[in-house]
This record gives sequence, structure tokens and C-alpha cells, in this order.
Amino acid sequence: MALHVPQSNLQRMMKDGAKMFNGLEEAVYRNIEACRQLAKVTQSSLGPNGMNKMVVNHLEKLFVTNDAATIIKELEVEHPAAKMLVLALQMQEQEVGDGTNFVIVFAGALLSAAEDLLRMGLSPPEVIQGYELACKKALELLPEMSCSKLTNIRDEKEVTKAIKTAVSSKQYGNEDFLSELIAHACVSILPEKATFNVDNVRVAKILGSGIHNSEVVQGMVFKKGVEGDITSKKDCKIAVFSCPLDLMQTETKGTVLIKNAEELKSFSKGEEDLLEMQIKSIKEKGADVIVSGGKVADMALHFCNKYQIMVVRLTSKWDLRRLCRAISATALPKVTTPTTEDLGHCDLVYLSEIGETPVTIFKQEREETAVATVVIRGSTENIMDDIERAIDDGVNSFKALTRDPRFVPGAGASEIELARKLTSHAETFAGLEQYAIAKFAESLECVPRALADNAGVKATELISKLYAAHQEGKMNAGFDNECGSADIKDAVEAGILDVYLTKHWGLKLATDAAVTVLRVDQIIMAKQAGGPKAKENRDWDED
Repeated sequence: MALHVPQSNLQRMMKDGAKMFNGLEEAVYRNIEACRQLAKVTQSSLGPNGMNKMVVNHLEKLFVTNDAATIIKELEVEHPAAKMLVLALQMQEQEVGDGTNFVIVFAGALLSAAEDLLRMGLSPPEVIQGYELACKKALELLPEMSCSKLTNIRDEKEVTKAIKTAVSSKQYGNEDFLSELIAHACVSILPEKATFNVDNVRVAKILGSGIHNSEVVQGMVFKKGVEGDITSKKDCKIAVFSCPLDLMQTETKGTVLIKNAEELKSFSKGEEDLLEMQIKSIKEKGADVIVSGGKVADMALHFCNKYQIMVVRLTSKWDLRRLCRAISATALPKVTTPTTEDLGHCDLVYLSEIGETPVTIFKQEREETAVATVVIRGSTENIMDDIERAIDDGVNSFKALTRDPRFVPGAGASEIELARKLTSHAETFAGLEQYAIAKFAESLECVPRALADNAGVKATELISKLYAAHQEGKMNAGFDNECGSADIKDAVEAGILDVYLTKHWGLKLATDAAVTVLRVDQIIMAKQAGGPKAKENRDWDED
């Protein structure tokens, strides 16, 4: 006879099959272990020597990348505690757009250190209090470590140096070329007063050739041909319709009785005359190009060719909106005669061929444009996807610099300096929180340690050298990843600079995530609902 296991009062209230974990052993240590394993996944991808991960998602799409945000997103983490770290990573991605790996690795190191403290006998509230005090002090010390600032946001050479570090962590070896491309694209579309919008730097990936044949086009590039016979227009006005280019269907149904062939001819002739009149009126308003958001009817195309109007079809509503922004046009919901204000203007619209791919280019030749497109060339789709992620990081770094132009030294220099100062700060406390502050400082070593491990260098030897250099007053001493040994160099002189906002938000979000996980003392899981899972409401049209 099976032994009856008595249920707790809470389990009696819940459905059969519900699970409950509580206490240090069952809840806290389990959560810490899950977060530590997640941090291990991305830790080997940190820095310019970081390794790539090969991830196959639920749709069997292959990703080969060292971008932490992409890796974690495609892994689809289910563990509730590890999801806390994922949420912190997503917030960093939204706030700054870079430094996602730092958030995961640092939060993992904090939780690993917290486990040591808990096993020593400290309670979770004491660890949490220490971590919060340490984070507050670190954010106070960070502005003092600012080594330089961007003096002119419109100077391409300065911007190239500023974003090079962010790009090199994804595309080491190509960072000089890509930084120049990104700087040119960002500066060319930077508005005078409004805030910089990262969506205004578009990417078009065209297979073939190599990365060094990539270029920036002022305007928009679409990987598709034109609909009619007209393939180029110069200094033209553009009418944009978000509907198909065809005769509008009437709202009410009507019945027409046709008795003979003549009536049939005149009926279809009436439709043709109406469509021709619409196309002619669009031409008379000065439109040389029509952009349609749906299918283009053969008859409409015939009349567009007759009146020398170029026709381009865009199926994505997002592309249509971006094009309207680029050419200052208004998308009309039905085929009517546009007003002068509705029409957009473009210096050059033409059909071209890059590699063997036909492309339609809307090019603005004046100095200031609303949208710029980086045309990426590469031998495989995976390589181009990774380059796109590097460009995305560079553009987001530029946006962060428009908000705060300060820098802190990179290559692990700022982390070691913070760790050194926080260790001294911990000694000023008499209570148990001093141990948590000291462990927070020790956790900051995770960045130079990961950089050393990924470069095949002894991490302990490097960290001792860094501490010795910083003790002597060399605040900017960081890891020299190009020498192949545990050598150090001045990060500022080498041009290895981290954006201040990236570090600020990284420290804040990683600490918040670690503290949130440590606050959990009980995990209660309701019984899963039966039946098929609900479909996610995804917008597949989104880029």
C-alpha cells in the first residue's frame, strides 16, 4: 500500500498537480543556479574575442552570433528566475541598445557571490541591503571616472572613434570600416532640434561580394524591381497610396443588364475611361512616380506607361511609412487626386542592380535627409545578419551619445577602478552589509575575467596586474587583448571607450535583477492548463 504524503495547507487550496518550493535550499539556491547557467551561456561571447553561438530557434531558423540579446531571445528561456535576467537585458536593449551581455554576466556574478554569502550565514535581506548600497555608491563614483566626452556630435571622425568599441565587440577586424559607415549614416540624418530616431537608419542586405563593398545611400533602397516600363525619374514628385492601384469597388452591389455586344463594349469602356481619368489627374498634379501599397492592375499600369509615370509596389506597410518619412509624403488610403501637400519629393528614383539583385533606389542628393540606408554586402545570410546587429549597436550607441556625450574607459578599466573603490568603501561599514558590498566589488571583476578567458589568457594574473596599476593611480589601465598575454595598456590612449549611459544602466539593471531574484523565498506553480497553447499575436510584417 502506498504511503500517504500529507499536503500543506496551501497545497490543499490549489488544484492537484500544483507545485510549491520554499526556503533557501528549494527556492533561492535553485533560482541562483538557473541564473548562473544563463550567464555562463553568454559569458564566452563577451568582448572582441568572444565566441559565436549557433542557435536554432523554434521555426528552425539558424542564428550564428555573439550578440547576447539575440541569443537569449531565440533561446526562449522558461525558468521564472532566469526570466528576471532576460527582462533586465530587454530593458537595457530598449534604454541603450548595447551592453546587454554585461547585464547578464554581471547579474550572474552578483547572484553567484550572493550564494557564498548566504551559505556563510547572512540572510537575503542583509545581502540585498549591501548590494543596493554598493550600487548606489558605484553610480555616484561612475561620473568621476568619465575620461572624455564627444565635443561635436556632427563631426564624423569623432563619432567614428566614439562608436568603434561597440562595433568591435561584434565585428572585430571590420570595426574601422563599419564605424565610418555608421557615423556617416547617423550624422547625415541627425535633425537640428528633434531627437535622433534609430529607425531612420535602415539596412538593406544584398547577397554577394564582400563586407568592404557595403555603402551608405541617402534615402531608401528596396530589394524589388519596378512595375511598369519607366525605370528612372529625376527631381520628381511622388504620390503614395496605401491601397491597390485599381478602380475602387463600390460599397453596394449593383446589377447591370447587358442585352448586346455594344452595351458590353460601352460598359467596359466606361470603366477604362474612369481609370484613365484618375491616372491623368494624378499626372496633372505633377506626380511622376506612384507608390502603391497593394497590387497594380494591368489596366492602371497601361495608363501609367502611357502618361510616363513610374510605378513602384511596396507590400510592407512599415516600408510605406518609412518611405513617406524619407520623401515627406502623405500615404492616401484610396486612389484619388492628391493635393500638392500630399505629394513627396525625391531627387532621384531609379531601378538598379547590385550583384544580381534588382533594387529600386529613392535617393536624396541634398545634404540633410530624413532616412539613410546602409547597403550590406556579404557572402552568406548569417554573416550579413551579424553585420546588421553590429550596425544596430553602433546606431544605438550614437543615440546614447546624443543624450549624454560622456565616456568611461573600456577594456575592463572602469570595472576594476570601481571594484577597488568599493572595496575601500566596504571597510567603512561596521555591520554585516560590508560583506555584501565587498562581494559586489569582487563581482565587477567578472568583465576583465571574461575578456581574459575569451582571449586565452590567465585571468588571475591579469586581474592582479590591473589592481596593481590602478593602485599606482593609472585609472585607465585595461586589458590589452591584442598581445596574446596578460598585458595591460591605457584604454583611453588605445581608443577603447565605453559609452557612459551603457555602463550606468548596465550596473543599475543588473543589480535590480539580482536583488529581485534574491527577494524570492517561495515558488508557487499552478497546474498547467490542458489543451493546445494559445497562439501568440505576432505581427509577421514587422522587420
